Amino acid sequence: METGVRVVGSGQASAEPDVLRMSLAVEHSAPDVAAAVARVAELTDAVMAALRAQGVDTAAIRTTEVEVSQEYREPGQPRAFRGAHLLTVTTRDLTGFGPLLNAAVDAAGNGLNLHAIRFDVEDKAALLTLARQLAFQQAREKAAELAALAGYSLGAVTSVSATYSHHPARGVALASKAAFDSEIHITPGDTSLEVSLEVHFAWA
Repeated sequence: METGVRVVGSGQASAEPDVLRMSLAVEHSAPDVAAAVARVAELTDAVMAALRAQGVDTAAIRTTEVEVSQEYREPGQPRAFRGAHLLTVTTRDLTGFGPLLNAAVDAAGNGLNLHAIRFDVEDKAALLTLARQLAFQQAREKAAELAALAGYSLGAVTSVSATYSHHPARGVALASKAAFDSEIHITPGDTSLEVSLEVHFAWA
C-alpha cells in the first residue's frame, strides 16, 4: 500500500519569440483526382520558388500535410475532387511576413490560403528547464503543507511524472482569395511553456 503524499505542481516559463511560422495551404479542385493533384503540385512548386526568391531557405519550407478528398456537391452536380498541400514556412524576420505572403499569392492566386501565423521560440531547452524547476518547487511546497497538516515530515521522492503544454503566440488567421496587405502589422507576444509534475513523496 502506498504511503506518503502525491501532489501536482505546475510551472510556466515565457520568452520573446525568435521565429515566425506561417501555415499556408495550396488548394485546387478538379473533376478527377489526377488533375487536382497535378495542379496542386504545380502551384506548390511555384509558391516554393517564389518564397525562395524572397530569401527563404528551402529547409525552412516544410510539408505538414497532403490531402485529397471528394467535395460535397448537390445531387445531379458533377463530381469534383479537392487536393491540398499544407506548408509551414519558418522565418526569423518577425515583421516581414507581408512580402512573403504576397509572393505566395502571386504564385498561386486563388489557390492559396493562409491558415495561421504563429510566433515561436526555436530552442525551448532553457524554458523547459525553468518550467520544470518551478513545477517541482510548487509540488514540494504543496506536499510540505499537506504533510504538516497530517503531522508528518516529508521523506524521499519515490516517483515523478511530467506533462507538457506549449502556447505559441498566435497572429492573424485568414482565408482570403485576394492579395494580402503587405502593410498588415501585428505585435508578437511571448511564447510560453507549461510543465505539470505529479510527484510522490514518502513520509520521513
